Amino acid sequence: MNITLTLVAQILTFVLLVWFINAKLWGPLTKILEDRKARVAEGLAAAERGRHEKELAEKRAEEELRQAKQKAAEIIAQAQKRATEIVDEAKTDAIEEGSRLKAAAEAEIEQEFNRAREQLRGQVAQLVVMGASKVLEREIDPKAHEQALKELVAQI
Repeated sequence: MNITLTLVAQILTFVLLVWFINAKLWGPLTKILEDRKARVAEGLAAAERGRHEKELAEKRAEEELRQAKQKAAEIIAQAQKRATEIVDEAKTDAIEEGSRLKAAAEAEIEQEFNRAREQLRGQVAQLVVMGASKVLEREIDPKAHEQALKELVAQI
């Protein structure tokens, strides 16, 4: 009987051990494993959401970069257009300034020409008076004959 009693005691101890493990250890261990499983699932879902958000952020960044490049190209085109306009304006201004300076120079030349002509007329009048005085062998008074001299200068 010793074996039977020992066997029954071992079976009873084994059943108590199974019950104890099931009641005190297996339930909390199962709960811990379920919680861990849920956290892992949450982590995987969060990772998937993160990957998806990363893809969206990359797409937005690419779009922003494309728009920035397009805007930069527009700004460069506007700057080039404005530079061309400035060069054209400068050319026009330079041409106008050149024309103005040319006209001023021509007017000054004309004035100098007229002054030189008047001086020449005066010198010719003096020469004529000197010549006439030698021819007449008398001196003509320039003050007395001023009107006659003016007419002579006008004719020359």
